[in-house]
Amino acid sequence: MSGSIGVVGGGQLALMLAEAARRLGVELHVQTPLATDPAAALATSVVLAPIDDLAGTRALAALCQAISFENEWLNLDALAALEAEGVVFLPRLQALQPLVSKRSQRELLGRLQLASPRWIPLEAVLAPPAGLAPGPLPQPEGGPAAGGWQPVILQPANPPEPAAPHLPEGFSFPLMAKAATGGYDGRGTACIHDDEELAALLERVPPEQWLLEEFVTFEQELALVACRDRDGNVRTFPLVQTHQHNRVCDWVLAPAPVSHAVQARARNVAASLLTALDYAGVLSVEFFYGSAGLQVNELAPRTHNSGHYTIEATATSQFEQQVRIVQGLDLGDTALKVPGALMVNLLGFETAESSYEEQRRALADLPGASVHWYGKRESSPSRKLGHVTVLLSEQQPEQRLQEAMDRLDQVRAIWPLPPE
Repeated sequence: MSGSIGVVGGGQLALMLAEAARRLGVELHVQTPLATDPAAALATSVVLAPIDDLAGTRALAALCQAISFENEWLNLDALAALEAEGVVFLPRLQALQPLVSKRSQRELLGRLQLASPRWIPLEAVLAPPAGLAPGPLPQPEGGPAAGGWQPVILQPANPPEPAAPHLPEGFSFPLMAKAATGGYDGRGTACIHDDEELAALLERVPPEQWLLEEFVTFEQELALVACRDRDGNVRTFPLVQTHQHNRVCDWVLAPAPVSHAVQARARNVAASLLTALDYAGVLSVEFFYGSAGLQVNELAPRTHNSGHYTIEATATSQFEQQVRIVQGLDLGDTALKVPGALMVNLLGFETAESSYEEQRRALADLPGASVHWYGKRESSPSRKLGHVTVLLSEQQPEQRLQEAMDRLDQVRAIWPLPPE
């Protein structure tokens, strides 16, 4: 098998795409700013340029037949110029347009009538300035032509201060504030508990670039990685349960201990999104599940942390699937090869420069464990340095959950969580 694809970005997701491409015999070229970025060591070649550098992306396009992306921080207007020149992007830029902003994601979900938390733009809490209502001033009979009358614009002598921010009817604290773009791993989010915290948020962020969502009380956080090829064929990986620490993904359990009805609903949501967008590639959907049912939390138009377990646990990994789609190959089988799997992120628990070889050896010695190290030079609290996947053997969901928690304890004895 031969072929050549490009990836804009050189982090750990691009690294695992490069690993999958090698197994398939596909050349993978990356555009990334540093030769020390994780994917640089395995890529067929590297275009050293910032990921938003259009000249760099044009150079990348000269090396391959199609280009994909490691993350959604994209200037689609700039990339459209390359698309007009014949560069093939997968997913297509038009399909990505509603996904690169959390605001446009929420609008998309509303149009498709897919359940998600209620939300408002942050600027909606700002009251309009007080003062005279706009509109034409009354004129004397006959108007200016009759007697040379000129209108006088009335203004308050001392314009009043804008009213304090207030929540629209139907919304109440607490609320989740989210940056519309650029937020990840807990960054770009804040829980707002009262008017004082809301006013402080407005002081430090541009309101037009943020949104407020109702605070969702959930029983579980779930995620689904789905994929669609160029011909419109759709497949989904197993629905998984995710757990966060400091708003960063801590661990993932596959499959999620939920009913078949919930699994089917999640698959239908993902298929609806892929089809409505005419999307070709891997798409990740994060859900809340609780008394309000299944609600879409966020969408990620790429491979995703919640799908890392697929490298060992499914017939085709999410990374191989993305390579297959961009290269134009048939989709692979997404079924589990084992009863289940636990993926644990190796989050930085200190600020240091270390390769943590002793801890990595101890993790690799755990039964059924596979360690993936991303090659980052510096550790900082909650930074994703790698992950470990442990294959599970219990067939029944309750026993498998207990097995997963026991194996999580083993990992935690070697690799502690970062402080709260």
